[in-house]
Amino acid sequence: MLTYLGRRFLAVIPVLFGVTLAVFSMLFLVPGDPVKMMLAEFVTTPDQIEQMRAQLHLDEPILKQYGRFVGNALRGDLGTSIRSRRAVSTEIGENVGSTAQLALASMAVAVAIGVPLGLMAALLRNSWFDAGSMIVALLGVSMPSFWLGLLMIVAFSLHLGWFPATGGGDLWHLVLPSVTLGMIASAIIARLTRSSMLEVLGQDYVRTARAKGLAWWGVVVRHALKNALIPVITIFGLQFGNLLAGAVIVETVFSRPGLGRLIVGGILAKDFPLVQGTVLFVATAYVMINVLVDIAYAFVDPRIRFG
Repeated sequence: MLTYLGRRFLAVIPVLFGVTLAVFSMLFLVPGDPVKMMLAEFVTTPDQIEQMRAQLHLDEPILKQYGRFVGNALRGDLGTSIRSRRAVSTEIGENVGSTAQLALASMAVAVAIGVPLGLMAALLRNSWFDAGSMIVALLGVSMPSFWLGLLMIVAFSLHLGWFPATGGGDLWHLVLPSVTLGMIASAIIARLTRSSMLEVLGQDYVRTARAKGLAWWGVVVRHALKNALIPVITIFGLQFGNLLAGAVIVETVFSRPGLGRLIVGGILAKDFPLVQGTVLFVATAYVMINVLVDIAYAFVDPRIRFG
């Protein structure tokens, strides 16, 4: 097991290197002078522009800039926001809780809807329920999150008045955003659960359990479902990362505080240090979540860690 964990964490190093390189390159891939773009709203002199360039270390060789960027990131220093003059890590710390709350609630919605829907679709294969649930899943995958969010606001906030449309705070403010994000992930989980369950139900050990006289639901829950969920676990990490990415749109639609709105605000204000630091944090979190999912997968299926 330790060997497997060591291989997984070693594999993360080149991935994180690629992440830092991509985030660092953002500043140089934008057309034009980034310093002039950041100061476009202000009346500045050439000396002030050069002072800002020196403050951001953009007057140094590019390799030295990259080394400084990585070294600061390893120490937790993600730079200083041009807009607020505050540390980017402080800005992230004030908003990450809201985004994590939204992502966890959305994943709970996705699992609560997707797993039972996929299970019932597999057990009722080729029935009207199977066809209907897969059509709903296809619509869920195809529908953009911003459009679904707007429909949720119109239906459940403006017309019915059940939930608040915007803002953050208590659990009532969390319902519509989490359902909006979770519905899309639930569609993918439902389709994967169905296909995995159908494959498991055709295995010899399921037929043997039935031949021994075990109750059908006991066979399904204790034997088939446990093994069918093994590949579903692998998709949790990917979907959790997608939820973090989708939070950028959903938090903007629902005017909810979080990393999504922080990134959007930084882009609109041309605050490159804020955007770089926040994107680096989200990308690193995405990578580490997938590593944790791989480790959990190895605990569920011992063949993985000994493979």
